[in-house]
Amino acid sequence: MAAIPRYRQVTGPTLFSAGFRPFFLAAALWAALAVPIWLVAYATGIVLPSALPPVIWHAHEMIFGFAAATVAGFLLTAIPNWTGRMPLQGWPLAVLVSLWLIGRFAILFSAEIGAPVAALADLSFPVVFIAAVAREILMGRNWRNLPMLAALSLLLIGNLLVHLDALGLADTAALGNRMGIGTLLTLIALVGGRIVPSFTRNWLARNRPDVAVSAQAGTFDLVALVVTGLGLAAWIFAPDSLVAPWAELAAGVAAGMRLSRWRGLRTTREPLVLILHIGYGWLAIGLMLLGINGLYEFLPQTTALHALTVGTVGTMTLAVMTRASLGHTGRTLSAGPVTKVIYLLVTLAAVLRLAAPLAGTWMMLTLSLAGTAWCASFGLFAIFYGGPLARPRASGDGGGTI
Repeated sequence: MAAIPRYRQVTGPTLFSAGFRPFFLAAALWAALAVPIWLVAYATGIVLPSALPPVIWHAHEMIFGFAAATVAGFLLTAIPNWTGRMPLQGWPLAVLVSLWLIGRFAILFSAEIGAPVAALADLSFPVVFIAAVAREILMGRNWRNLPMLAALSLLLIGNLLVHLDALGLADTAALGNRMGIGTLLTLIALVGGRIVPSFTRNWLARNRPDVAVSAQAGTFDLVALVVTGLGLAAWIFAPDSLVAPWAELAAGVAAGMRLSRWRGLRTTREPLVLILHIGYGWLAIGLMLLGINGLYEFLPQTTALHALTVGTVGTMTLAVMTRASLGHTGRTLSAGPVTKVIYLLVTLAAVLRLAAPLAGTWMMLTLSLAGTAWCASFGLFAIFYGGPLARPRASGDGGGTI
């Protein structure tokens, strides 16, 4: 995600001058708000004004609300680099953000406005977003990134399956949420396989030229990616089958072996690079936990699930959001004190969420602490990165660190 060389002058708010600005900020705010709503409902039994059961609402909003916004921010910033076309800016971008925001309110209050209206409101964002991405990729003849359209379509289908359940037409909410999570993890495996070794190699070349990085994509990476994809597919479509645990375990081992080639331990001096390795590491851990638990069932299934969601998705989204926000707003590409705290908090949230089932009578306290760490992490991003995201780009690469 190098700096885009061409931007139109936007007469409106700077926030809508580039896709990463409003979507990263909106994703962080929703991540910090939605988890407390869920925790209060879980702890007190308060019924949410949603047509979705609380557990399904929580999963849906983390996948198709928070994570979908980060995907939108990333793609709207990356696609102009891939295609050479002008980025989406101004009022079209504001409309897209508004559709996402309407969807969040529609889902939360779907019991009041009706499940059909909520479904129409919520699904309008991914449909319009896919159309926008398709137009840019096709007009730019960027055939290499056509798989992104397939991934976005799978997210749309997963979202639709959750709504079909809410409408009483099919028992597909769990499948839809698994499809959403699996698609996000596949994107992380695919895109992470590009950016993690690339950013690591660049940093090591400047700061540790003595360290060689086996980062060139080759047969090994392709095989690891295929094995990871097959493991995720087994979990999505046949989680209770005999083959699923072995496929998940193989996927975790493949992801771990792939990660080991990227020399992440040599980047401890720069958390902005190290956090990418930590996020990818959670992918390997989560997949292995899924497989082991499928064979022996020694932990609740939610343990592995949250290693993949809080650990992988939460960490990687913050890693990408902080790095892209610093670079594209003209700040120094280095983690400052606040960014380091953000990384520590999201890591703590993942560890505490995994430990919660083992906490016995302290489970609710551990869950609350995990939720607090998660909210603080994304809340700090919104507070300290919100200003740079809403202001014009700083001149040069001297805007300082956060």
